[in-house]
Amino acid sequence: MRYAWIKQHRDSFPIRTMCRVLDVSTSGFYDWLEAKPSQRALRSKSIKAHVLDVYKSSQGIYGSAKIAQEMRNSPERETACRNTVADPSRQAATNVLNQEFKADGPNRKWVADITYLPTLTGWVYLAVVLDLYSRKVVGWAISNSLETKVITDALRQAIERRRPATNKLLHHSDRGCQYTSEAFQGLLKTMQITCSMSRTGCCYDNAVAERFFWSLKHEWTNNRTYRDLDEAKRSVFKYIELFYNPIRLHQTLNYLSPEEFERKNIAQKAA
Repeated sequence: MRYAWIKQHRDSFPIRTMCRVLDVSTSGFYDWLEAKPSQRALRSKSIKAHVLDVYKSSQGIYGSAKIAQEMRNSPERETACRNTVADPSRQAATNVLNQEFKADGPNRKWVADITYLPTLTGWVYLAVVLDLYSRKVVGWAISNSLETKVITDALRQAIERRRPATNKLLHHSDRGCQYTSEAFQGLLKTMQITCSMSRTGCCYDNAVAERFFWSLKHEWTNNRTYRDLDEAKRSVFKYIELFYNPIRLHQTLNYLSPEEFERKNIAQKAA
């Protein structure tokens, strides 16, 4: 990440000065600069360029589901999914949620999704898990890779924070290759979590997650410029943990924040 930043700004600042400030060796930078990129790196760069193209074409409106669908609709664009051979064990689950976005208690229905955020050193990817009972973000993770790990990290955080009865929990997502992957499906199976997935190309099946990303971008990230992954992560933390969950009012929650809604309703049920 530091080498990439130096490369981007080498016309503005002396390379030796930037290397010293960022605590990297000048020789290491030049070795990195001259290294031949791997096929994986080249493919990742191509995917990121295509994602950026679709994102800009939509005026910054499209979330991950619509970007993925647009890329599938365009033969000249690569898909971000690395699963090239059909595997019955990785087929999408049925749409159990069926757009029933209300839950009668916490930790009954969770929805998950991934979106893209730009930084000066490239795209980063944010995965979230929301509880439909209160619209609270119960788990999230951010990475500079689209590998499955980012969604498993988000789910693991949600489980650690909420300690749900996982055999009574429904997890809904789109049909992205990360969610249909063997690793993620294995985690759901181990935890006895019921899996649900949107229909092909229907972003409305995961509308709550899509709406959260719309709010995040239009209320927060679109007004900021991030230098790198760490800076984006700190900013997302502020939005989710210091504003969205404890403070932001939701019309669907009778103008309470997710945390206020949970406190109020749990207290009423306990009374």
